[in-house]
Amino acid sequence: MKSLLVRMSSLFSDEEWSPESVAEADLTGLEGTCCYCDAQAEKAIWQCFNKLPLNAIHWIDGGDYHYLTEIWMRRIKKPFSLLLLDNHPDDQPPAFAPDILSCGGWVEHARRTNPFLSEDQDLVYLSIDIDILSRDYARTNWNQGSTTLPELLDSIDYLVRGKDIAGIDVCGGITLAQGGTSEDFAINRKTREILRKHLERLL
Repeated sequence: MKSLLVRMSSLFSDEEWSPESVAEADLTGLEGTCCYCDAQAEKAIWQCFNKLPLNAIHWIDGGDYHYLTEIWMRRIKKPFSLLLLDNHPDDQPPAFAPDILSCGGWVEHARRTNPFLSEDQDLVYLSIDIDILSRDYARTNWNQGSTTLPELLDSIDYLVRGKDIAGIDVCGGITLAQGGTSEDFAINRKTREILRKHLERLL
C-alpha cells in the first residue's frame, strides 16, 4: 500500500477523488476532530492509525486536520526530522487547554512531547499542506502561498535527497460546505493526482 485516504470530513467525497489504488480509513463519524482534537477522538484516531502502514502517503483530509501528522509521527521510534511544506508554521500553542492537539499548534505540541523528533536526521517524515500552493494549483479554506506545483515538486525532491522516508502525508482542500466549487474541486483533483504519482515514486 503506497497511498491511504483518511476521511475526516466530506472533502474527498465533494472533490470526487478516490483513486482505485488508494486504500481508505473512514473517520467521518468521529466527533471532536475539526481544528481541535479532543482526548476521546485522539484515542480513537491513535487506535486506528496504529493498525495502518506508516511508510505510505497519508492523505489526511483538509488543513483543519493537519494535527493528524503529530499522531502519525508517534509511530516513529528512532530519531527523525520533520520536513514541513506549509503556508503556515502550525507552531502556535492553543488559546485554551495547552495539551490539546490543534491544526495550528501540532508542531509545537510535537516538539514538546515527541522525544525522537530532532533536526538534521537521515530519517525524515514529510508533511505537505497544499495551501503552500497558489490558487492556480490548489484551492483551500486557508490563506494560500504563491508556490507553483513544479516548484513544490522540486522542493520535495531536494529535501528528501539522500534521506530515508518514514512516511508522508498531504492535507488541504475545501469542502462544499466551506464554499468549494466544481472549479475548485477539479483543480485539487488534478494536483492530487500529480502529487500522488510523484510521491509514490519516493517510497
